[in-house]
Amino acid sequence: MILSNERRWLALYVLCAGELMIVLDTTIVNVALPSIREALAFSETSLVWVVNAYMVTYGGFLLLGGRLGDLFGQRRLFLLGIALFTLASLVCGLSSSQGVLVAARAVQGLGGAVVSAIALSLMINLFSEPADRAKAMGIYGFVCAGGGSIGVLLGGLLTSALSWHWIFLVNLPIGAAVYAFCRLLLPESRGQGTGGRLDVAGAVTVTASSMLAVYAIVYGNMGLLAAAAVLFALFIGIEARVRNPLMPLRLFRLRNLATANVVGVFWAAAMFAWFFISALYMQLVLGYSAMQVGLAFLPANLIMAAFSLGISAKMVMRYGIRMPLVAGLALTAAGLALFALSPVDGGFALHVLPGMTLLGIGCGMAMNPVLLAAMSDVEQSESGLASGIVNTSFMLGGALGLAVLASLAAARTESLLAAGAGTPVALTGGYHLAFAVGAVFAAAAALLGAVLLRAGRQASSMQGNEAAYPAKP
Repeated sequence: MILSNERRWLALYVLCAGELMIVLDTTIVNVALPSIREALAFSETSLVWVVNAYMVTYGGFLLLGGRLGDLFGQRRLFLLGIALFTLASLVCGLSSSQGVLVAARAVQGLGGAVVSAIALSLMINLFSEPADRAKAMGIYGFVCAGGGSIGVLLGGLLTSALSWHWIFLVNLPIGAAVYAFCRLLLPESRGQGTGGRLDVAGAVTVTASSMLAVYAIVYGNMGLLAAAAVLFALFIGIEARVRNPLMPLRLFRLRNLATANVVGVFWAAAMFAWFFISALYMQLVLGYSAMQVGLAFLPANLIMAAFSLGISAKMVMRYGIRMPLVAGLALTAAGLALFALSPVDGGFALHVLPGMTLLGIGCGMAMNPVLLAAMSDVEQSESGLASGIVNTSFMLGGALGLAVLASLAAARTESLLAAGAGTPVALTGGYHLAFAVGAVFAAAAALLGAVLLRAGRQASSMQGNEAAYPAKP
């Protein structure tokens, strides 16, 4: 089915709206965490599951989602993912217990993984002309980056004006509209059917391993941590033996891809902890309202969005991959270090804005180079797979890192409370430790990038990448 030019662009906007809903959910919840904690009586450590239940299933099923689209039809699976995500959002919004909320967040992650994995493939299939495809990628990239800004503002507005339930219920009209318009605009697509092979065992074992590891870290259970290690070893064994693996191990022989994955794990551990812990610091220590927290995050998110529109691509064109990546990660570490020095009675201009600005610049500089590094040594036919692998490492690394840093913060806070410190001082001490360790993670990622990354053999692809991020899509 050949689509008219107008219908193709309308279809792109609908795909972007679906992806925006998924991106929103990675940031909108952070602003509402203190309210959720109070309403459902979460502990400091168990609160991480509101974030990690989504991240673990999202990361664990991201690659499988793309494979499902290949087998059973991309349009069909995209619609299924949107429906699953929207229904899970309804359950999240109506939940009145910890278990229901966390379970629904996990289902949201599964639906989000399917949507994100298929949306880009659908977009590429819609636009075959290089100029149109570059413009479409620029719009899509801006939505992915700008969604973070919208998420923190919308989260603050909804939580302050209504309640935390509405950060999930807002997905219902968006999801319903995306589903309806996709049925009208997207062409039918046939999958490979049952003739293809699906690595369900790989997806299940890596997700189960991640969830066990997060649970073991949060609750200090070494037995479960060992079980998680066994499951991960089983996952590696499965990937080495199956004909169509979820994550082909041969790709990790490529130096830049392997390095980008390790860098992504450390960086994500630092970045997701920044979102989670700084929101708690601003609300529980500085006394900010949910709306004020959303506005506090705005400078960093706007800077990251600006980099996605072309600044990052221009830096890569001029300096290559390694310099912007290393410099960006170093600035990220510096921003976290500033937060690790923030006092109990900190002010926005002196103790919040500088760290937010450095983190916005650092993350904006590093994001594009990390993805380019992952794809710089792979064949063009496998660039999508390489991007999926590094995104999976990013999400799972973020989940594990957040579990580690939140647990360290809680343990430090409990220690200070036991020593007689007041609650604000004890909370600040815990957050300082988490920020400091996060800064170490980011610095380690910068060091690995500086030492191990090399110029990829697809240098010419960077020039094509610049076209994918036009200044005005």
